[in-house]
This record gives sequence, structure tokens and C-alpha cells, in this order.
Amino acid sequence: MSGLDPEEILNSSLETLYDYQPITLASTGSVFTYNLKNSKDSAINVTLYTPDTDASNWSLHASSIWASSQYLVDYIDDLHLESHIAATSQEKVRLLELGAGAGLPGIVIAKSHPDSVLVTVSDYPDEKIIQTLSDNIEINRVSSNCFAKAYAWGTDSGELLLGQPSSQIPCLFDVVIAADTLWNSDLHMVFIDSLKRTLRKASGSRVHIVAGLHTGRYTLQSFLDAASQSGFDIESVEERDQSGSRRREWDISRAEQEDEKERRKWLLWMVLKWSVFSFA
Repeated sequence: MSGLDPEEILNSSLETLYDYQPITLASTGSVFTYNLKNSKDSAINVTLYTPDTDASNWSLHASSIWASSQYLVDYIDDLHLESHIAATSQEKVRLLELGAGAGLPGIVIAKSHPDSVLVTVSDYPDEKIIQTLSDNIEINRVSSNCFAKAYAWGTDSGELLLGQPSSQIPCLFDVVIAADTLWNSDLHMVFIDSLKRTLRKASGSRVHIVAGLHTGRYTLQSFLDAASQSGFDIESVEERDQSGSRRREWDISRAEQEDEKERRKWLLWMVLKWSVFSFA
């Protein structure tokens, strides 16, 4: 990460002096670099510009790189992409990132799986966000298997499903990922609607969502309840320490026992799949 980024300096100071875990890692316009851990191949490095947004879209909080997105790629093996690759009847596994922002998870996945995964990174139709996403794809030389798309949750997904620009046939996605997209409970239902519009109707399809507990336990439980009532089964839900040292079962009752400092240390990793009743 750029040593000149004021947000990085502040976050580092808070973490060092007060054990205060940052929830964002880069500010608008800054350059962020990431090295893939535990790569089986040679080191995979990604460089990203953090997007700005039009003033009317500041409430999207898309102008940061969230710690949850870095955690997702730190533990990329937990997406079980190799199993999807082995099981697919298509030429490549199709993966969608919703609320991509700078595109960290999607671009890392595209770069680490150039011959086996087609990635679509999407975010709200804000010109600055989508342009930055497109630039980050070009900078990291993944334009052959990674594509930026503008998409407002809950709207028609036809263009999103086309994926690569030359495609004329819409195709659903085998895997959908998202990081820190659940903070606004008013958007849960349109987000779930987007999952239903984009996830391939197959027993092996999966949704992986990583959310910092700064979102709030009751807000996260509200999403899990809504997803369960909308045709999805919750395959797993696990609390994980951002440092990677601890994992534990999801427990909403901890909301009454923890302060903000403690919440910032933890993330929730949720895995959703289609309910068996959705195939009826």
C-alpha cells in the first residue's frame, strides 16, 4: 500500500497504539497494492486505484477498499474454486462480484485463475466507479477474463449476464461474491433479488459474503433471515478474527457483550446455496 495514503497512516497508528482494527484500507484516489498469500504459482501482485464517486453517490461508500475484501482474497481457497472448476460442464467457471468498488477480490481471482474462471466485477452505475474498475482491470492485465459492468441491485440483469463484451448469450454465474455490502438493511431485499437474478440454478452454485461485524449483529441476522425466506439455504456462517487466528460459531447474543473496538476485530463469512425447494 502507498505510504503516502493518509488513511493508511491513520489506520496503522490506531492499530499500533490502540489495537483498533481498521475497517477500510485505502482512501479515494490512492494506490493500493496486494500480494496473494499462499499462491501455488509465482507471487501474484495486484495494483489498484481506489475509486471516487459522483457527489450524489457518496452514500454508496464505494471510495474505500474494505478490510473484508482483503480478507476474502487472503482466504481465497475457502471459495473452493478448484471444486467448481472440476465440476463445471462449461469452458470456464463464471464468477460475479457485486459491489466491487476497486475490484480487489474479483481481479485477484481473475489473475490467479486466467484459464479457468471468467470474472465479472460490478458496481453501481456511477461513471467514476466503473471507469476505475475498468482501469484496474487493464493495469493488472486481466482483460481477457475479467470484465467491469455497471449494475444497480434489483434491476434487470440482462447486460450483466452477458459478461464478456463479445458475448450475445446471457449466462448465469456459478459463484457470486461480495464484501461489506450489507450495512444498509434497507437494501437487503434488492441485494437478495440480485442474487436470485444472477446465481445459476444448480445445487453446486454458491454465494460467499464477507461482512465486518461493524455492520452490526442485528443487521447481519436480518439479512440471514431474509435470505432464508427468499429461496436460499445458509450452508455456513462463521465468525472470523481479521488476524486469521480464531474462528467461532455465529452468535447474535454477543451483540450485548462487545464494544465497537471488539466488533472491528471480527468478520462474518456466509455461504448461501439454493434451497432444495427452489428446484421444485
